[in-house]
Amino acid sequence: MAVFATTVYLPVAVATAASCALPSFGPGARYEPVIDPSTFTANVDNPWFPLKVGTALVYSGVKDRKQAVDVSLTTARTRIVDGVETRVVEDRVLLDGRLEERTSDYYAQDACGNVWYFGEDTAGLDRHGRVADTSGSFHAGEAGGQPGVFMEAQPELRRTFRQEWLNGQAEDTFTVVDLSTSVVVAHRQSHHALRTAERTALEPGVLDNKYYVRGIGEVVEKAVKGPREELRLLEIIS
Repeated sequence: MAVFATTVYLPVAVATAASCALPSFGPGARYEPVIDPSTFTANVDNPWFPLKVGTALVYSGVKDRKQAVDVSLTTARTRIVDGVETRVVEDRVLLDGRLEERTSDYYAQDACGNVWYFGEDTAGLDRHGRVADTSGSFHAGEAGGQPGVFMEAQPELRRTFRQEWLNGQAEDTFTVVDLSTSVVVAHRQSHHALRTAERTALEPGVLDNKYYVRGIGEVVEKAVKGPREELRLLEIIS
């Protein structure tokens, strides 16, 4: 069995902690992080969540009681959201072999190496491939939408962040619950993976765990409360 390497990566830019103040967790109605677009880049190289252009991560598992394949591709495209140039990541979910969801996600990295999430365009598809549902879509800076912290440069145990905010549409939060846990995916093993707990007030009975490996990003997502769901990294295509 191969073992994941623990290569040390440095962020694109280095700045003092004071220049990259991260928002405190609090009620969504008062959640208004201060964003300076000049301090962000679409080039995301945070070691826990690197977005290398042209790389696709392929996951397989179970979702909605169906066999699932999820493909996440980091594109060369960028999009301005809330004044910030973000990287566009295209995500496709197939259930029992049929494309059921397509999403464009928008990420950017601040000068200290923290990754922020600036929104998404999500489309649920019907059996004929037509868009049937766009719930969950939001853009920071529009209609009250706010960006959130997706991954710290130096993850802090037990600190909670909003990953996104749009009342009734986008309310995901995450907490780092383990800084060094073991995980096995794609016949490779890591003893130093990062584990997070993710929740949303929109689904109070659901709790997900995600596992991240340095230099790769997310390798496992599984529900620990709520309907059975689990996706594991199957292949990296670059």
